[in-house]
Amino acid sequence: MNANPAFPTRDYHAIIFDCDGTLTDSMPVHYLAWRRTMDRWGIEFPEDRFYSLGGMPSDRIVQLLASEQGKTVEIAVAAAEKEREFLTMLSWLQPIPAVVEVARAFFGRLPMAVASGGFREIIHQQLQQIAVQELFSVVVTAEDTERHKPHPDVFLEAATRLAAPPTECLVYEDSDLGIQAAIAAGMDYIDVRTFHRPQSLPL
Repeated sequence: MNANPAFPTRDYHAIIFDCDGTLTDSMPVHYLAWRRTMDRWGIEFPEDRFYSLGGMPSDRIVQLLASEQGKTVEIAVAAAEKEREFLTMLSWLQPIPAVVEVARAFFGRLPMAVASGGFREIIHQQLQQIAVQELFSVVVTAEDTERHKPHPDVFLEAATRLAAPPTECLVYEDSDLGIQAAIAAGMDYIDVRTFHRPQSLPL
């Protein structure tokens, strides 16, 4: 029996991975980028709130925070600023070993996808940074569905592209919104938070 807590406990037709906080230990880096960007716009974004919104696209986060705090913000501009800020710290990204080990173990044995609420360019650069982009035949990002997590659309789109029944897909996730999306899609899931703690970064 494999000692890695991330390994599946039964057979599946396909495996679907979230990216941020699941394949890459990127959430603390994202939060630092958010803090730097939102500070410039005069918007507060506490760390616990950030983690509660995991899986939501950046433009929707900006819109939500600005509306809640009564701020006038150019949403597309602020979201683009945040993504640029994140890319300046891309070299800080590390893989999450237990999850990447699963992806490498099943490469060539099962069809696998990445299904993320992030933007395509950012997700592809992260996968390249941790050298796993060749493992996935399908990458579904925020641009590919109208609805985002906690709606199941991103996972259902990945399953369709993998030609796998949703009930035979296993999802790896690290956020409440993502897990709600997996459940809504009728998929089993593994919560990465049960065995991984994000890295600590100075804010």
